[in-house]
Parts: sequence; C-alpha cells; structure tokens
Amino acid sequence: MKTVFVLTLLALGVHGAVAVTHSLTYFYTASRGIPSFPEFVTVGLVDEQPISYYDSTQRREVPKQEWMEQTADEEYWEKQTQISRATEQRFKASINTVIQRLNQTEGPHIVQNMYGCEWDDKTGKVNGFNQFGYNGEDYIVFNLETETWIAPKHQAMITKMKWDRDEAKIQKDKMYLTGVCVDWLKKYLEFGKESLMRTELPTISLLQKSSSSPVTCHASGFYPNRAMLFWTKDGHELYEGVDPGEILPNHDGTFQKSVELDVSSVPLGDWGRYHCVFQLSGVKEDVLTQLDKDSIRTNERKMHMSPISITVCIIPALVVSVALLCAVVLFLKIKNYGTEAKSPLYPPSYSEVESHPKA
Repeated sequence: MKTVFVLTLLALGVHGAVAVTHSLTYFYTASRGIPSFPEFVTVGLVDEQPISYYDSTQRREVPKQEWMEQTADEEYWEKQTQISRATEQRFKASINTVIQRLNQTEGPHIVQNMYGCEWDDKTGKVNGFNQFGYNGEDYIVFNLETETWIAPKHQAMITKMKWDRDEAKIQKDKMYLTGVCVDWLKKYLEFGKESLMRTELPTISLLQKSSSSPVTCHASGFYPNRAMLFWTKDGHELYEGVDPGEILPNHDGTFQKSVELDVSSVPLGDWGRYHCVFQLSGVKEDVLTQLDKDSIRTNERKMHMSPISITVCIIPALVVSVALLCAVVLFLKIKNYGTEAKSPLYPPSYSEVESHPKA
C-alpha cells in the first residue's frame, strides 16, 4: 500500500490543525429491574479514558488507570468509597421519585447523569455540562449560558422550577463546571501525561465489499481521539460522494474511524489522484494513503485473513458491546474540595454542586 508521511502544510495547505480539547467527565447510573447488573454504577473519565470505577456489587472505589493507582493512596480510595456509597443511597431513592412522577411501574428503569467540563489547551476556552436522563431520553439539562435548567419532558417541569429558584445552587454549579472541574482536569492531565498525552498513529486499510461498492478508508489503533480522516483529490478535500463515519472506541483504549468514497464514476486511470488523509492532534505530519486497486481488501478476493482483516471483522462486535455497556455504565462523584487532604490526589467536589433535591 502506498502510504507516506508528509508535512501538513506541504501536503494540503487547506486543512487547519485539529483542535486540542481535553475533557473531564463523570457518569452515574441508578437502575432497577436489570438482571445481573449493579443497581448503581459510577465511572470517571479523562479524555474518554476511564480513571475510576464503583458499583453497588463490589462497593469499592477502584482506579482504572495505573497512574491513578500510583498517585492516590489508600486513604484516598477509602474516602471515595464512602462517598460513593452515600451517593448510591441518594440516587436509588431518586429513581423511585422519577418512576412515580412518570407513572411507570413495569419494566427496567434507568436514571442517568453526566456532568463535567472541556478545556482547549491552545485557546483556553472552557465549557461545562450537566444533564440528566431517564430510560435513555433527556430528562433535565443545565444551560450554562443562561444559567437555567431545560426540561425536555413536561414531567420534569416541577424539578426545573425548583432548581431554577435556587440561585445559590446555580452559581455553585457554574463555579464547579467552569473553575474547579477545569483545575482538576489540568491536574489529571499532568498526573497521567505519559498515558493521556501520548500519540499513536493508526493502521490504515482500504476496504471494499465488491467492485461496485464504495471504497472505505479505515484507520484503527490511533490515540487520542482528536483526529480527522478524509478523502482528497489532487490535494483538495472532497465533500461529494464521501460518507464519513464517527470515531469509535477499540477494546484496547485506542480509537478507529472510517470514511467511504464513491468510486463508481472515477476512471481507473484517475485513482492515483485520490488520497485518504489522516490527521492526529499533536502530530505535525499527515498520513496519506493513495487510492490503489491492488491494495484494497475486498470480499471478492479469496485472501488469507491477515491480522488487520481479523481486527476489522472483530471491531463491529466490540463496538456494539461497548455501546451497550456505555448506555448503562455512567458516573457521579461527590467529593469535598473545600477541605485540605493528605492525599496528593484529592478530586473535585460535587457534593455541594450536585446535591439537588430529589428529582
């Protein structure tokens, strides 16, 4: 396969650098009626990489990254365990209120919350978010710009009016999402910089189901997920006849992305004018893969399954598993940031910020 590395400015000159935005996100899930699944789960992520985990079955807060385990001591994890246990009780009670308000009794039920912040280390731009969901649908969402709560469902209007009247609480939310959260995001990035700030280039494959199908450029194994993948003709990005896919997680913590190109009207003699271009944040060089018929893996060829082919076949099943897990494995952390701690890692508090009355 004709894959080459060239400087971005020389290769394209038309495509800007990928924005470097880091995120600190906390998820939680309180559930009922789901067999063999914990009734309460908390997960914390930095740049979409899990850093901590708790559930109501193991009842113990544990690190999910080696650098978290090395930085925080036993006292820290014991304290976080106690906090998560208390949070578990509060949200188990909250799910009862939501079920009653929506007049639903049968079937499984899930109350979810996602909150956190984003920070662009180039521009310094900050964004915060805090939203609640019920059974996979938005229930109530905080609008940071207007400093009000939005209720997509009319059943949440009672909660909205109650929380909107709590001006002190809203200001604490804003302070956390735009200040405390960002400060801790920067600390986590420093603590885990060898892992979080690393860059890994992907394996690029050209795939085609049949000779009449679009050609898919598939990039897998890259990190971080701040990447772009697109097709060009004579160095200019194509928009027509192109179907870009989303960035999806791999089982090993890396990511994958695909982009299709309709070649039905492209003469074979012009294929060399087309390139699949991969750009990764933190890497100055692009990866260019020329559209080459001999390099395409297709179902019409009886080929031995290479490791790359096997990976591509396995990935969809893994993505489905991850998607199902992420639908229920979410996170809430409540910690006291107003108190000094002996532990070198004393995470941001949401005990004051998130302690809304029950929904």
